[in-house]
Amino acid sequence: MFQGEMATWRYSAMPTATEAVSGRNAVARFADFGRGRNGGSRRGMKADQLVLMSKWQLRPMKRSFSVKNVSSEHQQKVKDPVTQQEESLAHFDTFPPDASSIASSIKHHAEFTPLFSPEKFELPKAFFATAQSVRDALIINWNATYKCYERSNAKQAYYLSMEFLQGRALLNAIGNLGLTGAYAEALNKLGHNLEKIAAQEPDAALGNGGLGRLASCFLDSLATLNYPAWGYGLRYKYGLFKQRITKDGQEEVAEDWLEMSNPWEIVRNDVTYPIKFYGKVLTDSDGKKHWIGGEDIKAVAYDVPIPGYETRTTISLRLWSTKAPSGDFDLSVFNSGKHTQAAESLYNAEKICYVLYPGDESLEGKTLRLKQQFTLCSASLQDIIARFERRSGTKVNWKEFPEKVAVQMNDTHPTLCIPELMRILMDVKGLSWNEAWNITQRTMAYTNHTVLPEALEKWSLELMQKLLPRHVDIIEMIDQELVRTIVSEYGTADSNLLEKKLKQMRILENVELPAEFSDLLVKPKKSPVAVSTDVPGETEEEDEEQIEPTVGKSKSVKAIQGKKKKIPEPVPEPPKLVRMANLCVVGGHAVNGVAAIHSEIVKDEVFNDFFQLWPEKFQNKTNGVTPRRWIHFCNPDLSKIITSWTGSEDWVLNTEKLSELRKFADNEDLQAQWRAAKRSNKLKVASLIKEKTGYIVSPDSLFDIQVKRIHEYKRQLLNILGIVYRYKMMKEMSASERKKKFVPRVCIFGGKAFATYVQAKRIVKFITDVGAVVNNDPDIGDLLKVIFVPDYNVSVAELLIPASELSQHISTAGMEASGTSNMKFAMNGCILIGTLDGANVEIRQEVGEDNFFLFGARANEIAGLRKERAKGKFVPDPRFEEVKKFVRSGVFGSSSYDEMLGSLEGNQGFGRADYFLVGKDFPSYIDCQAEVDEAYKDQKRWTRMSIMNTAGSYNFSSDRTIHEYARDIWNIKPVELP
Repeated sequence: MFQGEMATWRYSAMPTATEAVSGRNAVARFADFGRGRNGGSRRGMKADQLVLMSKWQLRPMKRSFSVKNVSSEHQQKVKDPVTQQEESLAHFDTFPPDASSIASSIKHHAEFTPLFSPEKFELPKAFFATAQSVRDALIINWNATYKCYERSNAKQAYYLSMEFLQGRALLNAIGNLGLTGAYAEALNKLGHNLEKIAAQEPDAALGNGGLGRLASCFLDSLATLNYPAWGYGLRYKYGLFKQRITKDGQEEVAEDWLEMSNPWEIVRNDVTYPIKFYGKVLTDSDGKKHWIGGEDIKAVAYDVPIPGYETRTTISLRLWSTKAPSGDFDLSVFNSGKHTQAAESLYNAEKICYVLYPGDESLEGKTLRLKQQFTLCSASLQDIIARFERRSGTKVNWKEFPEKVAVQMNDTHPTLCIPELMRILMDVKGLSWNEAWNITQRTMAYTNHTVLPEALEKWSLELMQKLLPRHVDIIEMIDQELVRTIVSEYGTADSNLLEKKLKQMRILENVELPAEFSDLLVKPKKSPVAVSTDVPGETEEEDEEQIEPTVGKSKSVKAIQGKKKKIPEPVPEPPKLVRMANLCVVGGHAVNGVAAIHSEIVKDEVFNDFFQLWPEKFQNKTNGVTPRRWIHFCNPDLSKIITSWTGSEDWVLNTEKLSELRKFADNEDLQAQWRAAKRSNKLKVASLIKEKTGYIVSPDSLFDIQVKRIHEYKRQLLNILGIVYRYKMMKEMSASERKKKFVPRVCIFGGKAFATYVQAKRIVKFITDVGAVVNNDPDIGDLLKVIFVPDYNVSVAELLIPASELSQHISTAGMEASGTSNMKFAMNGCILIGTLDGANVEIRQEVGEDNFFLFGARANEIAGLRKERAKGKFVPDPRFEEVKKFVRSGVFGSSSYDEMLGSLEGNQGFGRADYFLVGKDFPSYIDCQAEVDEAYKDQKRWTRMSIMNTAGSYNFSSDRTIHEYARDIWNIKPVELP
């Protein structure tokens, strides 16, 4: 019934129920372990102290910290019993638990914190018991971190993001705790394998792409570097969606990541905050405003521990879930048979946290998205303010708020933090406008992640007025302050310049100027043109241009039957909008781009008017990724090689040590080890591909990978059209010719197209159709395979990236803010093919131009190339025309690709004119891929390039990025636990 030692654990290892409940079950085993390690005795320790020891107060051996006295003199004298106990334990040498202690803990959780029936100890149950065992270790450090921050009252940073793409937590947690080997041995004793146990964990469905993965890397680095910081997000029940690939392309189904609960989270039932929507704003006789009435819900905190690497610091990711008070359930209505109506309030509250990025084609969808964003902002700020007040004690000095709190808005989704903080400070805490505005600007900072106009959020003013009436009042006042600043800066002498600045910079778009400025831009009225209704003497051509007479002149209308003057189409009034990005720039003290080229575009184009006004606000903070998850844990074979050749594991924390690999790049022994590690990883991916798609691929082929969100600017279409061209060329050759010319390739795609993004879904369908033909073509065999891995996520990335040899980062230049997958691929010895876009620019500089395959137009050329296209001057390469014709021939099935290919044709018009310059860059891309083939044929050269990519990726650790944020934007310092 049970495996391994598990068969006898009830009799030999498990405590009585009383012992288990009290937590003393592992005391003796742990105490024995301690005696064995240092030869001493712990008999003098109290039972409660031994219990705390058994809960693994881990003190990593590789990093030492000085004990900082952060308490006041009074606080030193008055200490609670728990604090005294912890400090007394600090005098003892402590060690990580051994495999036997861990096995005992796992057994305990399988028995006494069960989520499964007791008869079996199969993989799912073993995973949860293992995770709960690890969480025990984290909780001790987590609570210690909480208390340390409370005592020190150091300035704390709060990272607000709609996405946190965490990935699986088990291996990351035990790796950071330094317990990977001990847990592997413990599970072996229990008849299980750590790798198979870890595979039972579903990916947390809290993100979609780079935005969320960046946020998660940042949390890892913040904890590792001992910075006092928290993350805030939403606890999505169904995530974005789970992607299925069928004959019709992508299909979306709800994520099930919470169906068996989440072993890492802890609900904080005592941490709830009210969230309000709708209602109205009343003004007191003294002018103070109150937001009353409307729809009320509650936000409840769920905390997830984020452990640092080789440090006790364990910070929090606090996720908000929403619900309605139980009193909102109308029992009498329910009993009358109107069940849906009775529970309507509960459903309206809970659905806020159902789905990440709900479709916003409808008004209901837009409303739900805005509710999500406000819930994140309001709950988080209420929590931050409550913490500030608690730490301030009896005397709260609001001027100190920016000296204790830094709020980072990850993209525009948390923009409502600005008016919400203003509202709380003014309406609830009683501060003046000037006081609140000064505090808000000094507290808030904004990270821009895009140059795409559609991604710079704009919200309907009408919708916002209904949903958040008080916040619109505040936004209007901020806009008024901004107009005043613009007028003061540029004056009124040049009305055209002033009008241009106001149009570009105002927060409110298509909204009349505030009353005090209403006469600034008054223009002379045009004289009305008299329209004659007399018919005689008018030509037929003139009649066609006439305007139809107004009602009241029916006699004239009858007189000119058949010869009416045409009515011009009424010009619709442009929608009144709130520009969230502009509000971010105005309401914060810092704006940063996420790569050098992106930050320049932000200053020169996206926010140029603001940059001219406030140049000191703008910074660059090139993204980074954590080397723990993205080399050390996901690629253990390569990790061991790096450690061996650099002499230690110091590179995991100090990635500049990776650069030492450069001096060994030509060493034959290193190259042989490097290739062996890569092939081992490729074998794992070959198994994954067979499991997920049924296709069999050769590990001896070049693994060519593009995995990222499906979007036209990321140009998966360019990639697949290049593959189609390659296939067409192969079909036109003899077997011997194609084998001589082409290197065998496995072309792997992964990523999700947003559910309502029709063109992106067409591209997914096309990729899978091409794969179905190519992969079953006996003439081609292993020379070319096209694979779309369904439901791409962090766990899939952790397999694909270590196995990659060529990775495609081929966005239209100037459109990718940074990218982070390019950094992960380079870290793992993958060579990039790409444009000079985002972080590609910096990666190419670091790894060396000879170790990067570059093609395509440059960012400064893009606008001119689009203008040339609009004028009809673009001449397509014959190969591009050939490949489109080949696709239209029906070789890939009966599906029509006219709409997809139509986007690449024409010179103007929405959805046409090849806005992303696929046709322009196609010949350069094809030529560059031929260079890839030639380079791969020389495996010594290719391996050297691979080593140089890893060596050159030292500067793309998120540790470096976080240090820069902490120094330049947040002004926070590390707080080391005693």
